[in-house]
Amino acid sequence: MSRSPDGSPLERSQGRGSGLLCLCAALVLWLPSPSLAEEPKFGFGRLATPEEIAAWDTDVRPDGKGLPKGSGSVSFGQEVYDAKCASCHGTFGEDNQYMAIAGGVQPGDIDRGRASILATGQPLRTVGTKLNHVSTLWDYINRAMPFAQPKTLTPNEVYALTAYVLHLNDILPADATLDEKSILEVRMPNRNGFTTEHGFMSKAGKPDVKNAACMKDCVATVTIASELPESAQGMHGNLAEQVRSFAPTSGVKSGRAPAGASAAASPTSPGLDLAKKFACMACHGVDNKVVGPGFREIAARYKGSGGAEPQLLAKLKAGGAGVWGPVPMPPQAHVSEQDLKTILTWVLSGSPTR
Repeated sequence: MSRSPDGSPLERSQGRGSGLLCLCAALVLWLPSPSLAEEPKFGFGRLATPEEIAAWDTDVRPDGKGLPKGSGSVSFGQEVYDAKCASCHGTFGEDNQYMAIAGGVQPGDIDRGRASILATGQPLRTVGTKLNHVSTLWDYINRAMPFAQPKTLTPNEVYALTAYVLHLNDILPADATLDEKSILEVRMPNRNGFTTEHGFMSKAGKPDVKNAACMKDCVATVTIASELPESAQGMHGNLAEQVRSFAPTSGVKSGRAPAGASAAASPTSPGLDLAKKFACMACHGVDNKVVGPGFREIAARYKGSGGAEPQLLAKLKAGGAGVWGPVPMPPQAHVSEQDLKTILTWVLSGSPTR
């Protein structure tokens, strides 16, 4: 019988090796697979599917990651802007109560990569002078606009709106078209105007402001509060009914139902539903002026006027300004004539909410 270097029989050594291999194989078979190891450990829930993750993973990065395929021209962007954006941001982005999104870009800014107007005594902060990446503009329009109907724009409409807003800021020519590739070639006027050398990015960074700590007669309790402007009351329904009962905070009651009435007791008026659907409430309140007059103010002006309905219907389709002030109302060509008639009938009947 041959022997191993330690003097034990070779056959016995081989037997121990075989047993060790069998033990290792058994352990490998017993260990949970990666898929099993990723299962939830708390006895409830499940792993999110790729489709569910994709529905939330919508951010767009400066390197273009996250941009969908699509394209849109400046001219198409103007059509979408006039229909869905001008009522809040002005015909040329100059501001209708909300922030101005155009203006301030000076000759030479694009070459330097610094918005020179920000260094003056009257800085004008717009899309053209503030942003350093076009992706920020695309991402914001895609996720948050229009104000009353976010996430309703198609990728082609978002590319077109991005192109048009950049054109309003003298960054793109009138014949430009943007897609997921050409958008990365756009040079923003303030692309070099950002820095990370401050306290927000690092605890060792230089603070943006310096204040001395309060040492006497300090406020004992600081109360943080917020309020909903009167113009926004009821714009999105009663917020108190849109919050889960087990949430940390409850929603503020913001409906306009009469005292003692239940907002869910009866369905809302079809005219009111369409006015919300097509973002009319972004510029008009039921009782109050927002950008344009309140609906009941319109009804009072045209009460008893026999030819008011066809006249106002034509005004809704074509848009215009001058009757209620200089702020123009964009044309509503994207709304069907039947829906416009329903909205108009509701307005002229006194804008009932039920």
